[in-house]
Amino acid sequence: MTYSGRIKEEISKIDSEKIEYISELSGILCTNADIKLYSIRVQTENLNAANRIFKIVKEVYNVTSNITVKKNYNFKKNEVYIIEIKKNVPEIIKDIGLMNETGFKIETTPREEIVADDNLKSAYLRGCFLICGSVNDPKTSRYHLEIIESTEDQAEFINGLINSYNLNSKVLRRKKGYMVYIKEAEKIGDFLKLIKAFNGVMYFEDIRAYREKVNLNNRINNCEQANVEKSMASSNRQIKDIEIIKAYDAYDLLDDKVKTVAEYRIKYPESSLIELSEIISVETKNKITKSCVNHRLRKIRELAEKLQKK
Repeated sequence: MTYSGRIKEEISKIDSEKIEYISELSGILCTNADIKLYSIRVQTENLNAANRIFKIVKEVYNVTSNITVKKNYNFKKNEVYIIEIKKNVPEIIKDIGLMNETGFKIETTPREEIVADDNLKSAYLRGCFLICGSVNDPKTSRYHLEIIESTEDQAEFINGLINSYNLNSKVLRRKKGYMVYIKEAEKIGDFLKLIKAFNGVMYFEDIRAYREKVNLNNRINNCEQANVEKSMASSNRQIKDIEIIKAYDAYDLLDDKVKTVAEYRIKYPESSLIELSEIISVETKNKITKSCVNHRLRKIRELAEKLQKK
């Protein structure tokens, strides 16, 4: 089972109050349903979503939905579940906030009381994700969570709900419908917590922490490697400067302190400046700082450049 599948399985088993069931059903039907005044028809490839719709309608309205299973031969071979509700339809449409005041027109987004508080918002978004949402497994891919909507009004409505929690979601127009998506790992974790997918959150955060630790170690290793290569390049250039001075028989122009640094640089070519200063301090019993070592190597550099110009 995919990570999205595990999330949907988890949230499909949440027990709720009647009012929350209605908000969740509203999220499901607003997102993916053919709603008429005499029937409601929902199609999904997710068995947990189909069972959830059946359960809510049965518990809240004592209506048994018809479920038809058929094969999907359009590239995928998944089974498609078609849920049809043919009883108490006007009551259901009114309860989920889609019936307008005249009683003859169905709206594309629900009334505000469907998402009047945090629990109802959570339930509504849970229904939206259950029926048309997906999230990438943090172990195998980039961070990405999305909910696909058929209308722009519904996409913007969901986007507004999500961003009321500062989750930085966005809406993108696609060939068929609209995508509400979140890209930031921390925000995806917050969304999963919002819809009460707590096991999914724990898995997501564990993998995210592991990936961030690996990435941090990689960055540290890259920095260390870059520093080593930079230090070696500087050391090679300094040794070359010393060799130029010797080639011009100008080594005696250097004072004894500079000569000492030159000799240790040749002796310890892989050492950084701070390591070189520590080695010289220990072996000569004369304290020397990194900046002092650098100053004397700069004198060697200046003499080598003068000799080359001449």
